[in-house]
Amino acid sequence: MTKIQPRTLYREVADRIRALIEHGELAPGERISEKQLCENFGVSRTPLREALKVLASEGLVELLPNRGARVKQLTYKMVKDTYDLMGALEGLSGELACQQISDEGIAAICALHERMLVHYHNRELSDYFQVNQRIHESLLAASNNDVLLEMYNNLSQRVKRVRYSKKMTDSYWRRAVQDHEEMIAALKKRDSKRLGQVLRDHLCNKLEVASIAGVIDDGETRSAANS
Repeated sequence: MTKIQPRTLYREVADRIRALIEHGELAPGERISEKQLCENFGVSRTPLREALKVLASEGLVELLPNRGARVKQLTYKMVKDTYDLMGALEGLSGELACQQISDEGIAAICALHERMLVHYHNRELSDYFQVNQRIHESLLAASNNDVLLEMYNNLSQRVKRVRYSKKMTDSYWRRAVQDHEEMIAALKKRDSKRLGQVLRDHLCNKLEVASIAGVIDDGETRSAANS
């Protein structure tokens, strides 16, 4: 790891730790070693602890009184509640996008979709996720609603490690691509009602992947599924 250069240290430290969590290098429930991270990043404990406070406010880290910090273990209810809100926002963004997006904007999203399909057929999961994320971000931006975008991004940080998990079944991946095909078809027709519904349903399917990846507490997942 490269050493962090002096600037707003705690923000860059927070970015580094956030990336470790999102990529699964710091696992759910894992204790965070302040000593190890200070050595890796070349910083003192002060900016590291400020960074942990930031991450705690984002719901990524849990601060333990007199015992440091650990990566927060997401629960089924926590993720479902977050996805319910995100689904409503993403559905609304799709409806607004259909009303406001230019023909050029639609063409750009369609081009991203074609790139995503290439990565899907080549089983290039990391590249697939990157383009997939750009499609969703483009639809959100096309809503032209800054408040919606800010609220969505704040919620998304809490569950990003679930949404872009690198562990998922072939059947789920195939279904996700089918959802995207339906999104593009609705967008081309500027069918706001249909696009909004597809986006809402698409996000709700993510809980399956979170369970497989071990990001969600399995005991709660099972009890919720059986209730």
